Amino acid sequence: MKIMFASDIHGSTAAAKKIANKYKFEGADRLVLLGDILYHGPRNPLPEDYNPQEVANILNSLKQNILCVRGNCDSEVDQMLLQFPIMAPYVLLNADGHTMFLTHGHLYNEDQMPPIQKGDIFINGHTHVPCAILKNDNIFLNPGSASLPKNDFAPSYMLYENGSFTICSFDAERIFEISC
Repeated sequence: MKIMFASDIHGSTAAAKKIANKYKFEGADRLVLLGDILYHGPRNPLPEDYNPQEVANILNSLKQNILCVRGNCDSEVDQMLLQFPIMAPYVLLNADGHTMFLTHGHLYNEDQMPPIQKGDIFINGHTHVPCAILKNDNIFLNPGSASLPKNDFAPSYMLYENGSFTICSFDAERIFEISC
């Protein structure tokens, strides 16, 4: 199974197009969106090509393959535009025998952990900073932001395949890699 993860699009048409193109190019089976899809939020600048309606159109074309969690900038109004569920605070996904806890990161994060078991994989967005670390027998991952990255990182996404996670910039630069 090949899974692509992206987070924090914040209404950027340019980021949504990059995600859709990379998803198709990679031949992933599933696209996981970790929240903050349409709205840029009051603390963020307007992202490149800000157009929430167009972002919805781009992502709706992939609706059969999207699994999404709610970000702190997502609302019921956003759900009206999107043809796939976005309101869950977290989702558990099992891939190749690995349990992944997927969330945005504003409710559950490294400082406020949900009840996960040893060996589980915790994946969140929210910080706009990519990371891949092994800590206390768990893997903690963040694909970074597709539109508004922080800490001098490029816009990024993450792939899972055959027990390995790779975080890449949209220019194909590998940022982090970690295996289960």
